[in-house]
Amino acid sequence: MLSISQIRTWLGALNEVYTKQKDYLTELDSAIGDADHGINMARGFAAVTEEIQKQNPQDISALMKLVAMTLIRTVGGASGPLYGTFFLRFSQAIDGKDSLNNGDVYHALDEGVKGIMQRGKAQVGDKTMIDAWAPAMKRLEELVSSDMPLSEIMSLVSKAAEEGMTGTIPLVARRGRASYLGERSKGHQDPGATSTLFMLQAAADTW
Repeated sequence: MLSISQIRTWLGALNEVYTKQKDYLTELDSAIGDADHGINMARGFAAVTEEIQKQNPQDISALMKLVAMTLIRTVGGASGPLYGTFFLRFSQAIDGKDSLNNGDVYHALDEGVKGIMQRGKAQVGDKTMIDAWAPAMKRLEELVSSDMPLSEIMSLVSKAAEEGMTGTIPLVARRGRASYLGERSKGHQDPGATSTLFMLQAAADTW
């Protein structure tokens, strides 16, 4: 069972990883975007960490709603609304639960990803974070009923996300700022798919 303590540890790990990877994500985004994805993600999760310390929410749903609202308020570009929607839908999916079993985790992540797709209008192959999320969720669906520990499941889910992320390199972007480049967006790894991988790897490490 996944506790609120483990989720708070995950969110703290995200603050650390996005701070550490800020320059790398910004470098990826400079090739096909506004060169601010790393800066935005680092700023957003630093603000999340600060708000959690201030407000100290006592249930998982309230915690995830706080994350959502903080990201929407503090993160610029498309990342704030998209990740904000993800965490808001996650929050709604597990309302009233004190801890999460593997099925709850799948349902919450699935609802979050559906929220991203509805908000961003992106599909697999559009060269966005969905190209990492979709194979990750397919793998999670396959493994969710197994007897494996959640951390091992999330490790395999992360590997699927990594394959999806790498698969964005030859794609022509059809959504977001990168789509303005047309064929010139080929040959570049999508920064949103990369930040998605970091999010899932952090889950594998902390769950």
